[in-house]
Amino acid sequence: MSSRQRAARTNAPPRDIPATGMAAPLNPRRIAALLGLAVLGAAVGIAGTLVQAAWFPGGLLLTLLAAGGLFYGGRVLMGTQPGALAPAAGWLVSVIVLLGGRPEGDYVFGDELGLALFMLGGMVVAVICATMSRAPRPGADSGRPGK
Repeated sequence: MSSRQRAARTNAPPRDIPATGMAAPLNPRRIAALLGLAVLGAAVGIAGTLVQAAWFPGGLLLTLLAAGGLFYGGRVLMGTQPGALAPAAGWLVSVIVLLGGRPEGDYVFGDELGLALFMLGGMVVAVICATMSRAPRPGADSGRPGK
């Protein structure tokens, strides 16, 4: 074995690389954070349902911005796709439950156009936030000289 091969082996990184993302072992704090994000998503969905119907079209834009902020914030906070999917799931479940109406015949949503834009817009924002690439880490080397 040459000295160059020996040097390469001694400077090799350790082989026990910790699992990240979906391969990471279950962590109670992580599960609690995802459940908390799902509850926040449900709250944003309920509030969004009421606001978008009351102040159309400004309320629709406000609710979609709030949902997008929560989905993106969950993605950044958790650093993985489930961080965006957990609040999106809570949002979707709460909106679908409110679609059912009440036994008296009352309906939460104002008109069909607002409902369609709210549902489609919220799902599009959730998919965008869940499928975006990882955010750059602050202070990461850009690889360009002088930066």
